[in-house]
Amino acid sequence: MLYQKLARPVLFGIGRGDAEKAHDTTLRWLARLSTQRQARNALIKLNQLSAPVTVCGIPFPNPIGLAAGMDKNGIATGAWPALGFGFAEIGTVTAQPQPGNPQPRMFRMKRSQGIVNRMGFNNLGAQALAAQLTAAPAVNCPLGISIGKSKAVLLEGAIDDYLTSMRFLYPFADYIAINVSSPNTPGLRQLQDAGALRALLGALRAEGVRLAAGRQPRPVLVKIAPDLTEPAMAQLLEVCLETGVSGVIATNTTLGRDGVDPSEDAIAAEPGGMSGKPLTQVSREIVRFVHRETNGTLPIIGSGGVMTADDAQAMFDAGASLVQLYSGLIYNGPGLVRSSVRRYRSSARKGHRTPQNR
Repeated sequence: MLYQKLARPVLFGIGRGDAEKAHDTTLRWLARLSTQRQARNALIKLNQLSAPVTVCGIPFPNPIGLAAGMDKNGIATGAWPALGFGFAEIGTVTAQPQPGNPQPRMFRMKRSQGIVNRMGFNNLGAQALAAQLTAAPAVNCPLGISIGKSKAVLLEGAIDDYLTSMRFLYPFADYIAINVSSPNTPGLRQLQDAGALRALLGALRAEGVRLAAGRQPRPVLVKIAPDLTEPAMAQLLEVCLETGVSGVIATNTTLGRDGVDPSEDAIAAEPGGMSGKPLTQVSREIVRFVHRETNGTLPIIGSGGVMTADDAQAMFDAGASLVQLYSGLIYNGPGLVRSSVRRYRSSARKGHRTPQNR
């Protein structure tokens, strides 16, 4: 409650309420923390609660992670475990640097606890991220890197574009997330179609084997949209299983606007993807569908609308192996990370399903 009463009003007031300015300011503060070894390590000891799990062959100190979109250029990687996270996913990054869509492009819906964004993969590019990670302090948790298609690249050139990013960033990633589901890059979601996705994932898998040079390749996970029909999603999952994908991330932001408080309809009318509380039930049901459709054989990172510790546990109960936060962190603060880990540990002690015994 301290965050909601004291910190959040200050953060939400930055830039006269401009959500992106608040985001950038907070990220700069966290980037400074990332370089302060003693302070960072003290906070990790205090905040990073232990609940070890192994998913996709990766050991995680706990199963609550940061979702992509918060730290696109990897400038605060050391800060995320200091806030308690058991892993962090940075990006989405593209092979080519790009400014993203015109501002303003991020909007809060406070009553609905939602966010609409049309950022458009604004980032400094894969090569710049590789340089940033080369100089960054060691990270006390696994690091996922989300890669997407450069806006300037036609769909016909998407495979080479993704491969370029993968080659730059492979040495730094514990896993690689393939973003083919953002609604803010024109045409991107066409890559979820079976033929296009099969070609892309096949090429990435082959390149991963080459880059691994005889070692175990990095896990590759696919981030899916919440707006697919069940038949389309089933087809996508079939392609994932055929191509040996390590897991899926469910879900990205939605183009739907269900669950928005009527007083915020004008904000909801802004173009872009919506995240936060209105997505809670949708993303959970998609996790449940993926788990059922794959007979529990495909690890799932549950993401979307995790606003409380109970929401996080509901994701695990639906079949998720790991859970990510974004909007929940913004609205409810880093205490949500610790409370979610505690809720997970309590549930595990009571014999509920966990990544180890699922």
